[in-house]
Amino acid sequence: MSSAAIQSLFARRGEDSQEPESGAEARSASRVQEARTHLANLLGATAEGDQAAFAELYQATSAKLYGFALRIVKDEGQAQECLQDAYVRIWEHAADYRPERGAPLTWMGVIVRRRALDMIRRKGRERVLDDPEEIGRRMDQQDHTDGPEAEVDPREWERLSACLGQLRQEQQEALRLAFFEGLAHPEVAERLGTPLGTVKTWIRRGMEKLRTCLET
Repeated sequence: MSSAAIQSLFARRGEDSQEPESGAEARSASRVQEARTHLANLLGATAEGDQAAFAELYQATSAKLYGFALRIVKDEGQAQECLQDAYVRIWEHAADYRPERGAPLTWMGVIVRRRALDMIRRKGRERVLDDPEEIGRRMDQQDHTDGPEAEVDPREWERLSACLGQLRQEQQEALRLAFFEGLAHPEVAERLGTPLGTVKTWIRRGMEKLRTCLET
């Protein structure tokens, strides 16, 4: 797919309570699994060069990933640029996705985050070159801290994806909505069509398991 074709996709973008009965949980988990399977299938078709599948994948995920990018770069124009770069990479590397290593949206979110952090570092370098005083500030700080964006090890995100993959599917989805999209617990509950108490339980237990996995 050409860069112009990918850009055309972006142009169209403007266009504490008790847990419920197990049946409700099962239905919610089923919806999560269906959505995850559908995205995985779209990624698989994209890997084979299916432009229609890629367009559908973009329509299904771009709003979430744009919000994720915006929270990192703090600028709408830069977030849009970051998102476009990320989808070019998704198109080129869709064959690298492995369902057993994590959910499709998690894999795509890692790509967006890397592009966003690359953009932040690039802007930082430009600011240093343009502002002599910034050079002095950076030199003063160099011996004390590397900065929160100094280096991002891709292996850390691969490990996070693997740990997320060990959670129950409804826990994965709740955590992604809460942390990748920044939704409040009531908003997560509304998005999943699940009682608030259940969502809080999923997030709490998911975080406990995720923390244990990352610490081992």
